[in-house]
Amino acid sequence: MTDWVVRPSVEDDWAAYRAIRLEMLEDTPIAFLETLAGARAHPDEHWRRRAANTSSSGRLFAAVAPDGRWLGTMGGFHATGSPDPHLVGVYVTPSLRGREHGVADALLDSVIAWARLRSGRLLLEVHEHNAAAIRYYERRGFAFTGNTQPYPLDRTARELEMAADL
Repeated sequence: MTDWVVRPSVEDDWAAYRAIRLEMLEDTPIAFLETLAGARAHPDEHWRRRAANTSSSGRLFAAVAPDGRWLGTMGGFHATGSPDPHLVGVYVTPSLRGREHGVADALLDSVIAWARLRSGRLLLEVHEHNAAAIRYYERRGFAFTGNTQPYPLDRTARELEMAADL
């Protein structure tokens, strides 16, 4: 499939966003700071608010098929008081992973363009056991900063901080 587009989400995308969020939590539960059960319990208003993309501190991008189905998503978040924004919510549906499809690269390029308006560096946190994600981030120029923190859903595991100069 090559007829997808990357664009910022809008409130009307809420059902597609909900569907991919549930898919991503089923596919890679260690990659996100939420459980599948917790996500399933959110009311529709939660999904509408998240998809609306109205926050001045964040931007959510989606790779969208012609039928409106989301094929991947990535976001940027810039916390108040933080000098650098973070890459968050990274996911591409399994059938479109890999360089030959270009979905992850197109999404990351959109987040980088957004982040460049805010800082000269983009940060992310990745679960220490998510080897595929680490390989992808390294290929795209991210390097470990040495900062770590406990993974909130399992305090025996760590999240590793990576950064890329923009």
